[in-house]
Amino acid sequence: MTPTRSGSIHLFKFRGIAVYVHWSWFFVAFYSILTRVNHYTSPLWSALEYLALFFIVLLHEFGHALACRQVGGQADQIILWPLGGVAYVDPPDRPGAVLWSIAAGPLVNVVLLPVTWFLYAWLPAIGGAQLNPNLTSFTYALFMINLGLLLFNLLPIYPLDGGQILRSLLWYFLGPSRSLLAVAAIGFIGGLGLLGFAGWIRSPWIGLMALFLLVTCWRSFRDARLFRQMELLPRRPEWQCSACQRAPLEGQYWLCHTCLHVCDVFAGQGVCPRCNSFLSLVTCPECREARSLLLWRSHRPKVKVVSPVIDG
Repeated sequence: MTPTRSGSIHLFKFRGIAVYVHWSWFFVAFYSILTRVNHYTSPLWSALEYLALFFIVLLHEFGHALACRQVGGQADQIILWPLGGVAYVDPPDRPGAVLWSIAAGPLVNVVLLPVTWFLYAWLPAIGGAQLNPNLTSFTYALFMINLGLLLFNLLPIYPLDGGQILRSLLWYFLGPSRSLLAVAAIGFIGGLGLLGFAGWIRSPWIGLMALFLLVTCWRSFRDARLFRQMELLPRRPEWQCSACQRAPLEGQYWLCHTCLHVCDVFAGQGVCPRCNSFLSLVTCPECREARSLLLWRSHRPKVKVVSPVIDG
């Protein structure tokens, strides 16, 4: 359900991170601007307020992307859509790396809090509230938008930042799959509560967001169960993926691209038992990185050579 580059318009690229806007954003922007015209004397201020909202969202997403790169992950794409922004980040498969990649987004909003509050509080001090009431309303909206985004994103509902931060913390104690199971269950309860709140205040946007979160939590719960089953499968501890440091599964899980035979690539040292061709690339089922078998680190136990002491 998250947006993709298909149907999105490329805006710009900053530090190798491409920014796109989904086509549906423009229709929702037009509707949202029309519903805010009563708050200002000119629709131009309504448009500026909506653009400011997504400017803050964009800064938030850049916080995720740059932090992910800082810990050695990959992040090269941000897409804006009516429900906010999506930074496609792929941090290393470690709880600390994931935690920093996710927490950096809300930290951007924390930094912006005193800035937006100063702008709002500074105008009355110089008499700007009397000279331009629209500007005063705009700076107040700017502060409330940033505060609202911060509080909403910190809700412990997966995949909001709060839910992912909670999952990263639980990862230290429960592991990757069980921590995802826990936050998916918690997020599903929170999503139901958010859906009820949306019905109480009659907010279609919050209701739509709640439905999106519920669907995502359900999918994450199913994925976590599969990950848990995968964790319990036998592995080959003598080998290790150079990217995620996980031992490969023991069994026939790899496809030979020459004869399409499914084999155990590590049992045959990279050679297909049917056609005797060498599998040049081996994909890790954990991080999905395709690497040469030579890059998989072998951790075979060393042979101990005991030299007897000859007394004599």
